Amino acid sequence: MCSLNESRAQHPAPRRHHSAFDSVSRLQGCFSVPPSEVELGKAQITASFSKSDSNGAEDQLLDEMLASSVHDRSCLSRYRSAPYRRESPYKPSADLVKSLRRYEALHKSCGPQTEAFEKSMLLLKNPHGGPSRCKYLVWTPENGLGNRMLSLASTFLYALLSDRVLLIDRGKDLDSLFCEPFPGSSWLLPPDFPLKFRAIFNKTHPHRFGNMLRSRSISDDVPQPAMVYAHLSHDYDDQDKRFYCEADQMLLHEVPWMVLRSDQYFVPALFLLPSFERRLHQLFPQKEAIFHHLGRYLFHPSNPVWDLIISYFEANLAGATETLGIQLRIYGSENPIINLVTRQILNCTWGEKLLPLPTGERLPGFSLGISFHQPSHEERQQTGREAHDAKALAEIFLLSTADTLVTSAWSTFGYVAQGLGGLTPWILRGPVHAAVPRPACVRATSMEPCFHFPPTTTAQQEGSLRRQRSSHTRPSAETEFRGCKW
Repeated sequence: MCSLNESRAQHPAPRRHHSAFDSVSRLQGCFSVPPSEVELGKAQITASFSKSDSNGAEDQLLDEMLASSVHDRSCLSRYRSAPYRRESPYKPSADLVKSLRRYEALHKSCGPQTEAFEKSMLLLKNPHGGPSRCKYLVWTPENGLGNRMLSLASTFLYALLSDRVLLIDRGKDLDSLFCEPFPGSSWLLPPDFPLKFRAIFNKTHPHRFGNMLRSRSISDDVPQPAMVYAHLSHDYDDQDKRFYCEADQMLLHEVPWMVLRSDQYFVPALFLLPSFERRLHQLFPQKEAIFHHLGRYLFHPSNPVWDLIISYFEANLAGATETLGIQLRIYGSENPIINLVTRQILNCTWGEKLLPLPTGERLPGFSLGISFHQPSHEERQQTGREAHDAKALAEIFLLSTADTLVTSAWSTFGYVAQGLGGLTPWILRGPVHAAVPRPACVRATSMEPCFHFPPTTTAQQEGSLRRQRSSHTRPSAETEFRGCKW
């Protein structure tokens, strides 16, 4: 975290500017004035983030996105997060608010421990057990916390559009990281659920949608299966990608159980489906704010994680009035790479005037100090370790409270932080090999996450996709890899 302290004689309270780093190979250190005193790797582990004033009940409910009927102290963060971030200029549409209330009612009537759920579970053992009043979408996690949050938000949107009830495989620790998002019902699969997920739902599963299309075991000419597995991870093939084709979505419409696995933010591809496109435009007239709204609605840190966030914030950050968050991911830990990345950060933050360039000049009654702080030192990604994931979620939340954000290209960790904070970040270009890229960073086209592996398109879809997406194929753009976003 970079901290800038300035004070004037007539204002004794300090003005502080802070920034935080996160990385696979973590950097820690302190920036001070003059530049010759820059030393990375010798800072105390503190951090500071801006805290905005509370804007009342409207902010607590996120402009009515959150139901007002929940007063459960088992999730303190639900109504207490808003004051720690700057006020969002993006307001949810009335259609989105109504759709969320309708979904919550559906989840309560069809979720675990209801008669409808028990009857639907029988179909997994006896596919010919009769029609089901409710349809379900079971999400199973893959890869790191950032990937999981992005794919879970995408899956929830698909559930909203397809009138399915979202249930999640808790994995090793998801139930300990997040609160239940839906009032009066759980999104967690019960422990006695008949399907087991460990290393089962993968590309070889017989009910994988792509495999079923190949074998013609799902079509208009055969009986409807009770369950289909949608494999939408980065390694999906052309048959799997038919999930985003209208005719194939019609085959899935009445299947009572769908399991979905993905490590992608696949929201942009849902606009390819004519049956969804009009409703998506109604729900999200500001398409660059889709994850911003979905993430704030779904992801409320559990009380233990919230305690980590608030304890740290109150001890170190409460006095900050201006903040800069820097999220850094380094592939490799060699000293030359770290030194280059350090120069890249300085070139970016000073070149784009995100931090003041130290000059050594001193004005009467005015003092300036810059320091760097970092909340944690995990050094390596350790997905599935509860303590590690709790710290990672806390850092995501703290980064989202910044006034300005600098992130790493292709980092899902950064995507989540920028989306929750409503921040269009500066993106550090990379990877860095032998020299600092020029420019060191570029401004993102929007705060929306990037869909890293979008489907190849049919001739019919190509025009629609071209109209809807921003390409990331130019080296001078946000990333040197192919992807799409709003």
